[in-house]
Amino acid sequence: MTAPCELRTARLLLRSHEDEDLPAIVRMAGVREIAATTLNIPHPYTMEDARKFLAESRVDFSAGRAVSFAICRLPRGELRGGAGLAISDAHQRAELGYWIAVPFWGIGYATEAARAVVEYGFVKMGLHKIHAHVFAENTASSRVLEKIGMRREGRLRDHFQKWNRFIDVDNFGMTAEEFPGSEPNRPR
Repeated sequence: MTAPCELRTARLLLRSHEDEDLPAIVRMAGVREIAATTLNIPHPYTMEDARKFLAESRVDFSAGRAVSFAICRLPRGELRGGAGLAISDAHQRAELGYWIAVPFWGIGYATEAARAVVEYGFVKMGLHKIHAHVFAENTASSRVLEKIGMRREGRLRDHFQKWNRFIDVDNFGMTAEEFPGSEPNRPR
């Protein structure tokens, strides 16, 4: 398992990643456009990369360090991407991450999935804060975070190096009291 439950939105099912997802993950995450907008997805992306991702996701979930959801389209459940939370239990916070396959960009799947994962983090997990960082040039992802209510908290200049160039990173965050329906400072 990589997630403790299923989440449903108007159009999406977010569920645990399964072995059967590996070929689709390789095909979808393996395009250069996905790697160019993420820190940890390499290009080319191989079956070995997908197996490693799934194995690490299972270990991280079992250890309470992360939850990772496969983003699927309802009603048939075709894979569209992934989303998850990297948990810092000592600080009652998590980092949100997500990706959507290129053919499905621009139709709201990232916003819908990110909102569901953030709600899960605040309402079910009782987190105090959820944050995310995006490459500054990735305005589409910044817009997703703004749509779900996150605030821009600042820019880190030349913070990451990818493909032999340094990249500015914009940081976004939201506390539980800023998210409707959560119970701030609920004991975990």
